[in-house]
Formats: sequence, structure tokens, C-alpha cells
Amino acid sequence: MKQFLAFIRKEFFHVFRDKRTLLIMFGLPVVQIVLFGFALTSEVKDITLTIVDHARDVNTRQLIGKIKSSSYFIVSEAPLDDNGIADAFKKGRSRCALIFPANFGSDLQHGGKAQLQIITDGSDPNTAKTVINYISAITTAYQQEVSPAARLPYMIVPETRMLYNEEGNGSLNFIPGVMALVLMIVCTALTSVSVVREKELGTMEILLVSPFQPLMVLIAKAIPYLILSLANFILILVLAVFVLNVGIKGSILLLFLESMLFIITCLSLGLLISNTTNSQQTALLLSMMGMMIPTMIFTGFMFPLENMPLIFRYISNLIPSRWYFLVVKAVMLKGLGFEYVWKETLVLLGMTTAALAVALRNFKTRLS
Repeated sequence: MKQFLAFIRKEFFHVFRDKRTLLIMFGLPVVQIVLFGFALTSEVKDITLTIVDHARDVNTRQLIGKIKSSSYFIVSEAPLDDNGIADAFKKGRSRCALIFPANFGSDLQHGGKAQLQIITDGSDPNTAKTVINYISAITTAYQQEVSPAARLPYMIVPETRMLYNEEGNGSLNFIPGVMALVLMIVCTALTSVSVVREKELGTMEILLVSPFQPLMVLIAKAIPYLILSLANFILILVLAVFVLNVGIKGSILLLFLESMLFIITCLSLGLLISNTTNSQQTALLLSMMGMMIPTMIFTGFMFPLENMPLIFRYISNLIPSRWYFLVVKAVMLKGLGFEYVWKETLVLLGMTTAALAVALRNFKTRLS
């Protein structure tokens, strides 16, 4: 154990002496969280919409038909109560709910004014605002069609509500994505480079012929980056809460444990990359570009996965950051518990086990 602690201390000294490593680890998150949090917007289609029609009259049927005929929505009708609607949002089966009151048609015909309720998932504020605009445009076109030349035209007044984000904070969707992107790149890149650096300097042979176990070499190299990445995670949360006004609605302990699991997944991928390369430049290129592009494309925080062809949606399931992104949105933004993220947790655990097993096996094979 003394040897193990001494090796970990040596790795910390390596990190703190290398200013470029510190800049990548702590400078990159600050820059990205500011840029992504304030600058980016997105556009979506194929929005899952749940319609609850308490009126079931000719006007609601006509308006529902207009919505179904548009290319923006995937519509399902269900006689849900308030708890059923909330459960549909929590489980991800719906991103928007449209509720018609029982007196919708009579209010429109006799009073010239009717109301409907639009409930959207505010954890993705850009999508929520887009959904509201789409439905408002469709209802406006419908009421003009119903009474194009009336002196007192019918009025349909949508009552909107954005779940999980009542104030419409535009940074909410990008914070989980930036967390996944930064941790994926930083953890994978720095871990892979730290092992390859030993090869280039010729010190790996010294470590391998020492009494120190090869497994302990990999673990000792990963532990400093695990600790520093957790500090990085805390830094991102502080920036999110105090700079971008993003609250943490769920369990901080659950979010911390899920983030630790994702960090270990990234460290395992870094060790796997280090076993296939012999230069720091190659390891850095594979980890930075090979992880950054898939994370940005297939995670879902920049480009909605619903817009992609089916083959790319299948490929996105192989990207660890996609599952971590879903976990952070559920726990941090929606305040959900482990019962809603256990599937994503099992996927990350399986990826971690597979990557770590392959990395350790390749490392031992090379020793022989």
C-alpha cells in the first residue's frame, strides 16, 4: 500500500507540473460552459405529443386533425389524469401535452373564446418554446378558418406551462451536455496520454520490472484523474448554479455517484486507447477528436436524436455520454430519483466493465 500511495503521489506531481494538463482540465470546462450556456440554440421535429380531449366535440376533433396532419408531432391520445401526464413526462414518453377542457366547443361557439392547456418539458427550453409556437400557429390558423370574416372572430387562447423550467432558462439543456462533453474529453484524453507518456520516456519498462503489480500501475494512474475530474465536476456545478442560475432539483448524492460512474467509464476508455497507441499525439488525437465529435453529435443536447435516421439513433446507444446526459437531465433538472435512471446506470456500468476488462487484458497481454 505504501508503494501504491507513493505512485499516486508521483502521478499528482506529474499533473501539477504540466500546466497544459491543468489548462485542459480546468480551463476547458469554464470556456465551454460559458459558450454553450449562452450562445447555442437548436431546432427539433417529431415531437411526442399527448392529447387529452375532455370535450370530444367537432371543434376538438378538427383541431386535433390539424395537429396530426402537421409534420412536427407524433400524436397519441389518452384519457390521462394529472398524475398520468406527469408520469408520461418522467418516463420520457411525452415531451408535450395538450389538454382540451370539457366545455371547449361550447365556449368557442357561444362565447367566441375558448381555452386549451399546453404542458411542455421545460428541461429543454428551446424545444418547449418551439412546441408552444407550433401549436399556437396551428390554433391561430384553425380559428381563422372557422370564422374568416366574422365581426367577432372566435378566439382560442392557449394556456402554456413549461414543466421543470417555469422561468424558461435557456441554459438548462446545455449544462448536462457540457458536463458530458467536458468529462468525456478531459478524462479520456488525460488518462490515455499519461500512460503513453511513460512509454515515450522509457519509464514504463522500469515500472513493469519493479515489484509493483501491472494492475496497480493502471489503477494508480487513473486515481489522480478520478479525483481531479470529480473536482472538475464540482466546478461545473458551481458555475451552473451561480453563473447560469441552473438549480439542482434532485439528489446531489445521486448526481455525484452517477457522475463518478461516468468518470470511471471515461477513464476506462482512456486506458483502452493508451493500449493501442505509442505516442502522445496519437492518443490525444484519438481521445479528443474520437470522443468529442460523437459526443457532440449523438448525445442529444446540440442535435436532437429524433431528427436523425434510424441507423444513427442505434449508433447513439453506443456513446456513453448519451446515457449520462439523460441521467443528468433526469436528476439535476427534473428532480427524479434512481427508479427513473436505473436503466441508464446499468448501461454505463456495463460499458465501464467492458472497457476496463479489455484494457486490463490488453495490458497484461503486452506484458507477456
